[in-house]
Amino acid sequence: MPFAYYDKLSAARKRTYRKSDRITRIELPDVAALMPAAAAIGPALAAENVAGVRETCQRLVDALNAQLRTPRVVVKVLERRPANSAYELQGLYEPDEITGSLARITVWMRTAKKENVVKFRTFLRTLLHEACHHLDYELYKLDETFHTEGFYARESALVRELLGESPTASGPAASDS
Repeated sequence: MPFAYYDKLSAARKRTYRKSDRITRIELPDVAALMPAAAAIGPALAAENVAGVRETCQRLVDALNAQLRTPRVVVKVLERRPANSAYELQGLYEPDEITGSLARITVWMRTAKKENVVKFRTFLRTLLHEACHHLDYELYKLDETFHTEGFYARESALVRELLGESPTASGPAASDS
């Protein structure tokens, strides 16, 4: 079932939305090879080491792109999430058309209000969420990247697989403290 904003899309954008919605899993050639790179983010995050988190995130995203033969994306890790009275930004994907160079993923290590380090699973999910936007353009050749049920299914399956869980398992979402 499409999200509410679907009705306001043009016919071409609806086609892109539906195409995205039909893709529910990213077929990785060797998920086991990516698992150590995903796991390495946890200790760097726990050490509150921005450079270490950036390096481990970049390693994971590079390995993911290498397996899928998609272009490189630069990962930028910043300290504290930006926020206003309505929301706080968790991650940001900027395609190469925006950056004028390589596409860029930006993620933040700390929550905006309490400035707590983001929990590992939540942080990994955010990083992979932004990587999924990159894959929408570069792997699936979508004209636009939408938040569809298929998009969220791809993201969730990818997180679970990289954590060694069944790609179809379900459980409570991790939250920030």
